[in-house]
Amino acid sequence: MILFQHLVDNTVKKLRYQIANLLTIINLGLGGFAIIFVIQGQFGLSVTFICLAAIFDRFDGMVARKMNITSEIGKQLDSLCDIISFGVAPAILLYYSTLIEFGFAGAMFTIIFIACGAIRLARFNVSEQDGFFVGLPITAAGCILTISHLVNDFIESPVFMFIILTLSLLMISNFRIKKV
Repeated sequence: MILFQHLVDNTVKKLRYQIANLLTIINLGLGGFAIIFVIQGQFGLSVTFICLAAIFDRFDGMVARKMNITSEIGKQLDSLCDIISFGVAPAILLYYSTLIEFGFAGAMFTIIFIACGAIRLARFNVSEQDGFFVGLPITAAGCILTISHLVNDFIESPVFMFIILTLSLLMISNFRIKKV
């Protein structure tokens, strides 16, 4: 009986440590679905999935801190998932919905956004932050880019080139934003 109880306790403890990582993987899955829906031309569903990914991204960190289960692997996993959900998915959404009409330039701006997001995440992972972010977090940049798609019918297409480039530069800039 004691062995069984020890096995149960050990299993529960291991599962507890994976709760935040599970939320992070859900974030990744939602970002993956967003990309799939873009490819299928269902931009509205893509926007929805990116927004849902943002909610799960917010909760994974909160859960990890609240349950005192933060880890280096969790931090790295979060960044890898964020590049998909808030780098690739929003950039592909904007590319297929708008920037495709600019040919090579639209493709380059799409890649620049993804690259700047990756740089931002890598810099975040190797630096110490004391209550602030350096540069615009990729989650914010990706959500702004995604939401900008909603005004696609009201704004001229070249404005989106400016938006994606501005967000790209803000992600790799050195200004500080207080963590909330």
